[in-house]
Amino acid sequence: MNSQIHLQQPEAAMALDGAISPMGAMWRTIRGYILWSYERGSLHYDIMVTLILLFIFVSPHFVNFKDKPVERNPHLTGVVVIPGEKGGFVYEIKASAVNATASGDIRRQLEQIIEPISGAVSITNVETITDAKGHALSYKVSVQKE
Repeated sequence: MNSQIHLQQPEAAMALDGAISPMGAMWRTIRGYILWSYERGSLHYDIMVTLILLFIFVSPHFVNFKDKPVERNPHLTGVVVIPGEKGGFVYEIKASAVNATASGDIRRQLEQIIEPISGAVSITNVETITDAKGHALSYKVSVQKE
């Protein structure tokens, strides 16, 4: 009366459950990985997650996915815009874009370079960056929107 009858499995299949071949166990494990049938927190689940993370972080060193960022060409005049203090901007302009004949003329040329980029602005400060010999390399121009 204590013996339970399993109607779902025939007696021959019940006898074979104890004698599963190593290949059958391996295929059952692989099938579990493919179908993602292991419970969260189990050893096999942790192994699957580890394999996925290894693929994500190690494969770029061995596989060329050709996912380089698009190269952006700098502005023809070589203008670099940097956020400045109090909501203004600092524009760094190469000295080769400006014809340095007179200081008032330089300020006007700098305005002509900056205005197409940012609209109407007023120059608050111009700082000349020079090399060791004193030649101008670039100008740092602080501006405020008008």
